Amino acid sequence: MNDSKAGSARVRLAAWLPFYYGWVIIASTVVVSFSARTVMAVATLSVFVVPMTEQLGWSRGLFSGAVSLGGLCAVVVVPFVGRWIDRYGAGTLLAVSSVVTGALAIGLSLVAAPWAFYSLYVPGRMVFAGPLELSIPTAVSNWFIRRRPLGLAIEAMSKGAGLAVMPLAAQLIIGGWGWRTAWVAMGLLTLVVGVLPPLIFMSRRPEDMGLEPDPGPPVSDAEESDRVSGAIGDAGGADEETPVPVVEPDFTVSQALKTRAFWMVSAFAAATYMVQAGVSLHQVPHYINQGLPGASAALTAGVYAFSQVPAGLIWAWLSRRSPVRVLLAFAAFVVGIGSIATAASSTLDSALLASMVLGLGVGGLHLLVRLAWADYYGRQNLGSIRGLALSFQVAGQGMGPLVAGFMFDATGSYQLPLMVFTVAAFSAGFMVLAATSPKKPLTVAA
Repeated sequence: MNDSKAGSARVRLAAWLPFYYGWVIIASTVVVSFSARTVMAVATLSVFVVPMTEQLGWSRGLFSGAVSLGGLCAVVVVPFVGRWIDRYGAGTLLAVSSVVTGALAIGLSLVAAPWAFYSLYVPGRMVFAGPLELSIPTAVSNWFIRRRPLGLAIEAMSKGAGLAVMPLAAQLIIGGWGWRTAWVAMGLLTLVVGVLPPLIFMSRRPEDMGLEPDPGPPVSDAEESDRVSGAIGDAGGADEETPVPVVEPDFTVSQALKTRAFWMVSAFAAATYMVQAGVSLHQVPHYINQGLPGASAALTAGVYAFSQVPAGLIWAWLSRRSPVRVLLAFAAFVVGIGSIATAASSTLDSALLASMVLGLGVGGLHLLVRLAWADYYGRQNLGSIRGLALSFQVAGQGMGPLVAGFMFDATGSYQLPLMVFTVAAFSAGFMVLAATSPKKPLTVAA
């Protein structure tokens, strides 16, 4: 199906559906989040740390280095990916990313030497941290304005569900058939469910299909005037109904780079995602090192991921009631508490509680960082702006596992890196409070 025929089919489908086509966009991203996006996540890789390093004789630092190198490669590609999304949309990119991820996962089942592991996991991690991380929330933000927190929350919940199920499923397969079979199973799942939906159903923006962005329910002109404070014309007859106008910022890349918020939110993402990735990858081996059985340690990863599911709705509800910078700080503090609780946990009960707290905080990061970029800078250049900012986040994600891995190799414990992560999370939380919304004349979406 070529682009013109696919576009016509989407327009006909949108006209036939009794609901906004943006929900189809979200459904298409959900299947990718549940499959391709979770395969190369550090939470999933965490259950492979012990069986792969023990069987292949690798150190934790060597194993973690693949995550970090993949993140560094993603730093290079994400600015180009962002410009592609702004110009062409995310559908084809997500489909190709799913094919690549599935093929690489199957290839990982065959590795026996470090160079083979790096040659397969590094590009897989690059796809995860670059195209997948940038495309999915950007696609949702491009289709939703008024209900953007809800849209991003649904997308984040699907990712959390995937991260809850995938590590547990992988651990189950590892226990019964070995880690090589687990890689094959995850790769096949991605190829089966993650390719066609984004390729067939996704479109760049609602305007490309002749639709309004996130239309609201009709209200009277008097109510409309109250809501937008005179941004749209004068109030007319109280009985006449008009759609709710949507007011959004519209920054260019150069304008965004001149704002204080861009650099503060970027630095915040680098610090907090360093914690997120570092704890996620080493969470299971930490608890095994603390004396928990492998299945119990894997359960903590599942609880950590599953806690992100309700977290998406909680933070989405709060996001339209408090400034996003305040919520970002609060989420960072929760992550810091979860990190220090992880360090202090040595029993299953305390480990599960620490994992739940950590998941609630990380769920806030996943939603709020993406929401901040879209709300602060608008949709028109969102991919390009977030592509530049994502380089900082990905760099932090690359550092976290490496720092924790080499500190473990040096000390035989994860206590020191967990303390470092706690300090980083709290410091980032206090800093982001100064990231006030950038000022620029607003435009009104039709």
